[in-house]
Amino acid sequence: MGTTELPDALTSVLTGIQRLVRRRLRQGLTGPRLRGAQVELLRLVAANPGIGVSAAAKELYLAGNSVSTLVNQLTAAGLLRRESGHDDRRSARLLPTPQAEARLRAWDERRAALVREQVERLSEEDLAALAAALPALRRLAESLHEEVETA
Repeated sequence: MGTTELPDALTSVLTGIQRLVRRRLRQGLTGPRLRGAQVELLRLVAANPGIGVSAAAKELYLAGNSVSTLVNQLTAAGLLRRESGHDDRRSARLLPTPQAEARLRAWDERRAALVREQVERLSEEDLAALAAALPALRRLAESLHEEVETA
């Protein structure tokens, strides 16, 4: 496969894997279904409790008003809570609720189990090929991240 076909094939496979994992994990899920941007914000807040809306927007490469909308949705769903900032009462610190933390933990555990189960079905040859590809995929991810930061 040449360099002209590889980007499309790689994007197609990665997108397909992500979509299929999400679909499989949605089966049997309780609670409201969350959109991708909502999950991204929830994960960011769980990893950075107390992060502000503008910092979250910058980290997610979204407009501040888009993040504010997501915050309102997640707050209404009982997954985020807002506290006034210590220095500026107008600013809001975002915190995950225990329900959000449990939901993220359960999702991560189910995702890990699903992927582990599927990886265990692969041949030794496929396992070796995937392991060999990981460093290149990490470099690709780092390059994409760096380009977004400089844009």
